[in-house]
Amino acid sequence: FPAYETATFIFSFPSEFMAEESQEKFWDFVEANQNIEGEHDDQAYYDLIMKRASALLSSVQLNMLKFALSLRAYSATVHSFQQIASTEPPPSGCSAFLSIHGEKTCDAEKLEALLKSAPQRTKPYLFKGDHKYPGSNPDAPVVILYAQFGTADFQKLHQVILSKVNEGSVTYVLRHYLPSRGKKVYLSGYGVELAIKSQEYKAKDDTQVQENDPVDEVQGFLFGKLKTLYPELKEQLKELRKHLVESTNEMAPLKVWQMQDLSFQTAARILAAPAVDALNVMKDLSQNFPTKFFKGTLGLQPGDSALFINGLHIDLDWINNLETDYRYSSWPSNVQELLRPTFPGVIRQIRKNFHNLVIILDPTQENTVELLSVAEMFYANNIPLRLVIGLVFVVSDEDDIDGMQDAGVALVRAYNYITEEVDSQNAFEMFNHVPVGGRLSVGDVVKVLEKKFPYVEVSSVLGADSSYDSNRKEGRAYYEQTGVGPLPVVMYNGIPYQREQLDPDELETVTMQKILETTSFYQRAVYLGELATDHDVVDFIMNQPSVVPRINPRVLSTSRTYLDLSDTSKYEGFLNFNFFLDHPQKLMSVANSMNYMTKKDDAYIRPVTFWVVGDFDKPSGRQLLYDAIKHMKTSNNVRLGMINNPSADVSAETTRVTRAIWSAMQTQTANNAKNFITKMAKEETAAALQKGVDVSEFAVGGMDLSLFKSAYEASKFNFLLSHTAYCRDVLKLKKGQRAVISNGRIIGPLEEAEVFNQDDFLLLESIILKTSGERIKSKVQNFGIEEDSDLVMKVDALLSSQPKGEARVEYGFADDRYSAVKIRPKEGDVYFDVVAVVDPVTREAQKLAPLLLVIKQLVNVNLRVFMNCQSKLSEMPLKSFYRYVLEPEVAFQADGSFSPGPIAKFLDMPQSPLFTLNLNTPESWMVESVHTRYDLDNIYLQEVENIVAAEYELEHLLLEGHCFDVSSGQPPRGLQFTLGTESEPVIVDTIVMANLGYFQLKANPGAWILKLRKGRSDEIYKIYSHDGTDSPADSDDIVVVLNNFKSRIIKVKVQKKPDKFSEELLSDGTEENDTGFWNSLTRCSKTEEPKQDKEDTINIFSVASGHLYERFLRIMMLSVLKHTKTPVKFWFLKNYLSPTFKEFIPHMAKEYGFQYELVQYKWPRWLHQQTEKQRIIWGYKILFLDVLFPLAVDKILFVDADQIVRTDLKELRDFDLEGAPYGYTPFCESRREMDGYRFWKSGYWASHLAGRKYHISALYVVDLKKFRKIAAGDRLRGQYQGLSQDPNSLSNLDQDLPNNMIHQVPIKSLPQEWLWCETWCDDSSKKSAKTIDLCNNPMTKEPKLQAAVRIVAEWTDYDQEIKRLQARIQDRANHMAKCLT
Repeated sequence: FPAYETATFIFSFPSEFMAEESQEKFWDFVEANQNIEGEHDDQAYYDLIMKRASALLSSVQLNMLKFALSLRAYSATVHSFQQIASTEPPPSGCSAFLSIHGEKTCDAEKLEALLKSAPQRTKPYLFKGDHKYPGSNPDAPVVILYAQFGTADFQKLHQVILSKVNEGSVTYVLRHYLPSRGKKVYLSGYGVELAIKSQEYKAKDDTQVQENDPVDEVQGFLFGKLKTLYPELKEQLKELRKHLVESTNEMAPLKVWQMQDLSFQTAARILAAPAVDALNVMKDLSQNFPTKFFKGTLGLQPGDSALFINGLHIDLDWINNLETDYRYSSWPSNVQELLRPTFPGVIRQIRKNFHNLVIILDPTQENTVELLSVAEMFYANNIPLRLVIGLVFVVSDEDDIDGMQDAGVALVRAYNYITEEVDSQNAFEMFNHVPVGGRLSVGDVVKVLEKKFPYVEVSSVLGADSSYDSNRKEGRAYYEQTGVGPLPVVMYNGIPYQREQLDPDELETVTMQKILETTSFYQRAVYLGELATDHDVVDFIMNQPSVVPRINPRVLSTSRTYLDLSDTSKYEGFLNFNFFLDHPQKLMSVANSMNYMTKKDDAYIRPVTFWVVGDFDKPSGRQLLYDAIKHMKTSNNVRLGMINNPSADVSAETTRVTRAIWSAMQTQTANNAKNFITKMAKEETAAALQKGVDVSEFAVGGMDLSLFKSAYEASKFNFLLSHTAYCRDVLKLKKGQRAVISNGRIIGPLEEAEVFNQDDFLLLESIILKTSGERIKSKVQNFGIEEDSDLVMKVDALLSSQPKGEARVEYGFADDRYSAVKIRPKEGDVYFDVVAVVDPVTREAQKLAPLLLVIKQLVNVNLRVFMNCQSKLSEMPLKSFYRYVLEPEVAFQADGSFSPGPIAKFLDMPQSPLFTLNLNTPESWMVESVHTRYDLDNIYLQEVENIVAAEYELEHLLLEGHCFDVSSGQPPRGLQFTLGTESEPVIVDTIVMANLGYFQLKANPGAWILKLRKGRSDEIYKIYSHDGTDSPADSDDIVVVLNNFKSRIIKVKVQKKPDKFSEELLSDGTEENDTGFWNSLTRCSKTEEPKQDKEDTINIFSVASGHLYERFLRIMMLSVLKHTKTPVKFWFLKNYLSPTFKEFIPHMAKEYGFQYELVQYKWPRWLHQQTEKQRIIWGYKILFLDVLFPLAVDKILFVDADQIVRTDLKELRDFDLEGAPYGYTPFCESRREMDGYRFWKSGYWASHLAGRKYHISALYVVDLKKFRKIAAGDRLRGQYQGLSQDPNSLSNLDQDLPNNMIHQVPIKSLPQEWLWCETWCDDSSKKSAKTIDLCNNPMTKEPKLQAAVRIVAEWTDYDQEIKRLQARIQDRANHMAKCLT
């Protein structure tokens, strides 16, 4: 990965680690290290920085910082700032510079002038990861400093800007900028696998590789060095090396009976080792296995693996009832129907009230009828949705009101009348007769009644004495109790819609989307047995932990602020509060001095602590306190403290109530104080005190009046002054503002007239108890210490303020004496509880062992590793050697400089097997092999004298996303996105697939702009909204910042433009306006040929891996070019090509005049992963045809690498597929001696094909327009997902899948002469063959190379022609190298 100068690594990366802790720590670190340049080696710099960092971090955090530096975890973060700086661009000759609203300089003298002119220029866009100096003036001009931290240039400019910050004249933003690039470094955090390859068919190239690697270690002997020192002993050293290798790593095949208990034997070896060595033994056995011979609450089967770290009322009048209404009687009622497969987007019709829609409205508001018409549409079209209206009409609740005068009341009474006379469905249909638009009038209601019920006296239904007035007042009461905000309100299963979703068109789309999303929630519940057919679905919904009695957006907001109550110092009392305490100490002095009221006077642990903040000498403050007390009296889970925030300067006159409350809390028993304070919170008490009534008049029985009076009449108001300072400095409240602190969470400041009532306190309590309070209380009870309620409050504040992760799992193991490796934590220190469950002979064990070893070095752990073995194994459970590259700390060389970085080493490998090398990288990494002379697909160590070395490069980070059309709720198939910058808008582009609306784009660290591609995509669609991006949701420009190595997934919603509603992206007759070049997934160079019309180009796709198949591929290309005059463009899958092939192909393209493009696609994480390289390559042949190529390519021909073409492929391109999306050649049946090997003639295939032919996948032609139009790619992926879970299905993936789908995605059979293969076709048909394929022969097992020379007369000539070209190119390169030296 591209890396930077050493000083940058030492300083920039730790600063980003600090920023993740907090912005305060970031700036403290930057301030403390403004200029650390000096004559130090790398290790001295590193030690200095670690020492400085230790002042700001705990020992565990410091270890995590060292680990993060070892991973180069912040390399991408610094690189992203570098990319942002390059778009400025930097002024020449500046190693650090300022940008003031687009104007750049590195001259501090010019800052003043640029600040003056700044308001005339646009403010720059600031990113979420930007470092903004605390105390910057948000209204002032923005100054961005680009600099390498810790340098003299940085220090100079930093000090100049700080002086401006202190004047309040700038907003200061700091970004990394590195004027010069350093050398590349090796990353870690990935795995490397050497898989043993089948040698049934010999697929090795016989071309000799020139070896030039001098390092070769076996059991401590450096043979490279020994050969240099003793060249005369070369042969003897070779023999010694061979003996050492073979004596330790012989691989003998095992009998079936020997295999059965391998998992248990391995586990026994691990458990028999001393605990301190057990993890190393597990790592060695699992990673070198080929040469070494829970269920219950966790849901683990034998052989599974897992890792755990700290294991983290109103009765509604329903219009319809799916469970009882006759119209739904034909629907099934079994909840298991949810698990039955359906087409994507189909809503299951099940006789259960899964989906409940509540509409609360004022019928006299404009557009009410439009809203109801959508609900009526759901009902009329049998959408499985239960609708509620009736009692949620919010109209006047006055007692004697005449419906002949008030339209809302008239509607309610008419609705009730029709419901009673007929039924609620008919009452609901009444709204069809009310005019759309405008306001409802009494006349509208009268007309409906007179038309449907001509004999009734309208005034008796609507008038003041109507007997049809039920639930009118309850509707308003219910609406106010829910707290859902302004009308109209629509709720789906209790979740309110956003305002913008209430537009009638939008309402339909959003509701359908919610139904589809919620279905998966129910499916999981049914699958896990949480929801059964005999359960009440509505009760199931109501019992979910997220259900609350009242909706208060302020309480339910996910954006929450918490006080830091973690300081353990015992600051108490209020003396000198203002003067000597810093922020956390002020916080704790108030927290530790607080007195509380509770329902009962006992030592019960109360998990909920409320602090009520307000001016209790004002009505609004008293009301808040009174509501809190009312709630506290109903719940023994709550304790209540009070903080006064006076509106005016403190005096005896302005603090009568407040002083009375405080004095009672200080001097009286808890019960007496509670009763007295309840009186003080009432308005009549405050009014009496204002008039001069003595406070003792309000005393309650049992109060110690003299003690109370002495406190009340004290001349000093220390507690009030401290409360005032606390509200100002800590809570950041203005004078008199109200707030509620709930277990450290600040809710406020409350608006002047904002209602926060008893129901809101109940809601707050419910949330705390369900999310954290009860669980923390149960843990605290076990400690048996004093101040338990205080500890619950502080722990809740600390944990709730942390970012939310996945739910923790409570696990219990009956016995760990015999089946677990146990490593105990260091005594007296905080530790992490780590439980791993693993089968030691699985791929998971290969990865888990090294990870646990590193975790053990980083933090104090209580570690238990349970062996979860499989019995009766019938084959080798692991067929690969594995190394995981991970180190706990940066390593240095002897001279104090950084080591180049960690690498994977495979030492002492067995010589006889054939290996293939695979990388196992994080999901978002796209890596490629960049330097090796060896065939990494066929590593045969017997023929290697030195070592096989390979270097890979992290080429791109993946940006993934999901896209949906808001109107249809479906993915917009064929929609294209582009990713780029302001100056270069199209760097890469991609196509949205129908499966999950998925798309992926290759990018690198930096800030990127995502747009709809120019052409049909942005003519038909516009971006509606986006989520997970770095720009506001309503912004037209979608900015995405890639600033770490983790996966980045965004969601984009699009909408058709009004005038394009009937147009389709993939209609057969339209051409994609393909402006700009298609980089679809690639940035590879191509020959500069004149641009051909797409109809006049033959597009050929092929895949290859390994030197032999790349040799075949070059010969296939030559055979194509020799037989056509039509321009050819080759498309190669880049993922598995060797560096040798990628270096050679531009020369070949220039020599023979063809175009080529290297395409790449990362296997999506949601699609079942293959583990064998060959099967992965087969998957790429068939699964991504719709997204690999630009829409401008109409037809693509796939030609296998090991084919020879003997005709003009233009004929195949122009072949009439008669409406099918692709054409394949059927397998030959003329060579009779192979009948026993034709598996498709019997069993499953014979019955499935039902007389159709089984086709070979070595050659096919795809009509991409038709293929995309019928969603063939999405259907193939869907079928693959279902079948591939079974390891015995799709044995020839690329061939079996299209043949299996022949009924859903038809295949046009090509004439037999299009593919001749000696294995299946007789000799007489060879002369008419248009292509010859070198199929494997299951009878003879003849090696490929031998077969090619024997079967194809022209093959050797083609091979020699390519070799002559390679020799010429090599000669030129050698000549250039000599000239340079």
